[in-house]
Parts: sequence; C-alpha cells; structure tokens
Amino acid sequence: MAGQQQYGAGIWHFATYVDRYATDGYGPARSLVEMIDMAGQVRDLSVVDINFPFADPSLSLDTVEQALARNNLSVIGITPEIYTRQFAKGAFTNPDKGVRKLAQDMCDEAADVVRRFGASYVKLWPGQDGWDYPFQVDHRAVWQASMDGVGELASRHPDLKFVIEYKPREPRVHMSYDSVARTLLGIEKIGLANVGILLDFGHSLYGGESPADAAQLAIDHGRLFGMDVNDNLRGWDDDMIAGSVHPIELFEFFYTLRKNKWEGVWQLDQFPFREDAVAAANSAIDFLKHIDRALDRLDFDAMRAAQEQQDAVTALGLARAALFGG
Repeated sequence: MAGQQQYGAGIWHFATYVDRYATDGYGPARSLVEMIDMAGQVRDLSVVDINFPFADPSLSLDTVEQALARNNLSVIGITPEIYTRQFAKGAFTNPDKGVRKLAQDMCDEAADVVRRFGASYVKLWPGQDGWDYPFQVDHRAVWQASMDGVGELASRHPDLKFVIEYKPREPRVHMSYDSVARTLLGIEKIGLANVGILLDFGHSLYGGESPADAAQLAIDHGRLFGMDVNDNLRGWDDDMIAGSVHPIELFEFFYTLRKNKWEGVWQLDQFPFREDAVAAANSAIDFLKHIDRALDRLDFDAMRAAQEQQDAVTALGLARAALFGG
C-alpha cells in the first residue's frame, strides 16, 4: 500500500559525470561522503547502493558509517567495480588468471563490507565480461567462465545474496549476461540459492524486452532479488528520470511486482548529467509514489478479467484511469 514503500538510489546518482566530450565532468568532483550528504537531502530516500573500493583509499568504513547515520540512510548493496579499465578483457572471463583472482578478491572484500553495513546483497555488474568481435572468443569457454566466476564467489559466501545486473552491452559490445533469459539460464546452471537477478528497468527496455515480462519471468524462477528504475529512449542506456519517457510500461512493471506480492526497495539508477541530482531524485521518487497510489486505485479484478480476454482496449483504459485519472 502507498506510504509503506522504501525508496533507494545508487550513490553514483550524486556523482560527477563525464563523457568523451566533457572529459573533466559536468560539475565539481565529489567525494563519497559528499555524495552521501547529497543523498540525505532527497525526500523519502532511505537506502543507497555504494560502489567499492572507495575512490579515496584512505576513507574508512567508520567515516562512511557516520555519514550514513547522520543522513538516516542504510545500505542495500555494495557494488564491486569489476568493470573498470583493469578488467578490460573481463573480470570473471579474463584470460589472465591473475586478473580473475583480482576480481574475486575485490568481490570478497565487497562481501565483508556488505556484512559490516548489514546490506542485502553484493551486486555484480560484470560489464567487461563478453566480447566485441566475431571470432574473438570461444563462446562456450567465456560463458562457462562467466558462470564459474559467480558460482565460486557465491559458494564462498553462502550467508550472502549475490545479484547479477544484466545488460545487453556497454562497455563490452556484447555482455555475457545480456538478457533476463540468458541470466536465468546461467543462474540455474550455477545452481546456488543465493544467486539472483537485479533487474534494471532501463537495461530491459533497451535490450528489447518488456520489463514487466522480464520481472515476471525472474519472479517465476524465484530469482528477482532486486530492481533499479530509470528511463531511456530504447536506443541506449540513457539512465534518465524514471517515468519520463515510458510511464505506462513503468506502471505495468510495478503492477507485475504488486500482483506477485514482490516486496523490495524501489531503487533509482539515474545519471543526471546536466540536472540537479537532488531535484532529479525527488522528481523520480514523486512519480514512483504516484505509481504506488495508482496501484491502490487500480481494479485488479477487472484488469485480470480484461487480460484473460486479451482485451487491450479495456486493460489500457483501466491502467490509464488509475495512473492519469479520468
């Protein structure tokens, strides 16, 4: 019901963004503590996902914990940075076993930070695992290494959850974990109960999926451990303000979660390059709260009846009335 939902954000929402034109960034550089203090200014934001290792190696966990406490924030996940330049040929799939060990070690440290902060999971986004060119890799070997890397990690930490955030591409031209179906296939092959999916709404959109359908598939397999929302124009992972482009599909996504009684944090993964970060987060959360109230108004029985007949006109009418009024 409306009013009970928790909202979160990746701490990178409050970072300084760069691209290949503004290589010095849009806005001033910010420390992790400054980003946490900015997150604390967002209405109704209660949890954050934090990258690891920290950009400032001298920054202590105690200092981070103090910053979180003064801003009334808790940690939902720790995201090890296994997607940076040192992993250019992959983290779990790197041909150099020393680099593969480096990735495992980084994830082990992230697991310890999850325990320290009482977080929910280690989030794995192996963005460099995959390939760029035809004939570049042995596809069987790379896919097996993708699964083995996650499996070895999760086996060492059976007390923690590990979530895989799939994405079609970027930074690799083709990522190993590129879709909900392939990721589920890999997780089932890994065969561990503590490995699941973090479904990013924008990744699903630009991968050509229906995010609602992807969520249902992950739920049916008992593997939807977390989610992020944002928006894009389907051609790229633009990480725009949630609901700014695809409000109906976003509403269907949350309808699917509510229908299945999925309970978890509604988390933002947005990159406000040119926008005020706090204002962009407030804008998104305000719309997510509107969606939560709209779900309270929606006639689920009537929607179910319309869907049983594949009656698109009636179903859309019910959704529009609940979301937009009228």
